[in-house]
Amino acid sequence: MWSFNGTPFQPATLQLTGIPGIQTGQAWVALIFCILYLISIIGNLSILTLVVWEPALHQPMYYFLSMLSLNDLGVSFSTLPTVLATFCFNYCHVGFNACLVQMFFIHTFSFMESGILLAMSFDRFVAICDPLHYATVLTNSRILAMGLGILIKSFITLFPFPFLVKRLPFCKGNVLHHSYCLHPDLMKVACGDIHVNNIYGLFVVILTYGIDSTFILLSYALILRAVLAIASQEQRLKALNTCMSHICAVLAFYVPIIAVSMIHRFWKSAPPVVHVMMSNVYLFVPPMLNPIIYSVKTKEIRRGILKVFQKS
Repeated sequence: MWSFNGTPFQPATLQLTGIPGIQTGQAWVALIFCILYLISIIGNLSILTLVVWEPALHQPMYYFLSMLSLNDLGVSFSTLPTVLATFCFNYCHVGFNACLVQMFFIHTFSFMESGILLAMSFDRFVAICDPLHYATVLTNSRILAMGLGILIKSFITLFPFPFLVKRLPFCKGNVLHHSYCLHPDLMKVACGDIHVNNIYGLFVVILTYGIDSTFILLSYALILRAVLAIASQEQRLKALNTCMSHICAVLAFYVPIIAVSMIHRFWKSAPPVVHVMMSNVYLFVPPMLNPIIYSVKTKEIRRGILKVFQKS
């Protein structure tokens, strides 16, 4: 499609879609999304409040956990406006520029989550492999510097994306396949030369998910070697137990990413509902699961929650 002055056409609005094939059950889908958002927002706000107000949680591990909770709130609030508008109010349109802004924040918070999980694996590595220097290695200033580094790296890396999309004409319609805006989804309706977008997208994925996951695996290989060197089986289990919450959070984040990649690579003929559902799992499940995982698996978090209930 082209405008009358001969310049490439960019639609004023883009049309979002719900879940293919579930048009008759939209009310139930809306209810499920509302429950997911409530669990995610209340759970992560509770973790943040506990870390701020409970002196026993003023430790590096819980500072990193508060970063994760803050980031998960960012993921939830990035998708919330269009998802609720689509499923609760049947309003399926979003402005083109607003779509680019949402795309930027969704991808930025997703890449930040990977960086935070890497920082948390470093925290576990130092705690188990060099416990005597734990407090001197992970000082408050270094933790703050790590958090700011993750934020700046993600922001700078993702900043070109909206401009790379903005330069493209859109001649394949304006209907997206999700209830929120993602870069790969926008590429499906764009025409012109999208090689730069695809190459830069691959570069960003390798720079973030690829490098972060490699160092997370490396840190756990070193942790496992240190744990196996402990003579007492009870101490070995105790050391490994301190990592279980983080391992579960890493699996909750990376397993959906790997599943989405495998489906796109090896099951190109998969029904649209499969692609949509896997993308929803990737964006909605980790922010919901993380506060539950840490509340169940971390004794200090459970104690903090019990204190709150006892006071009330």
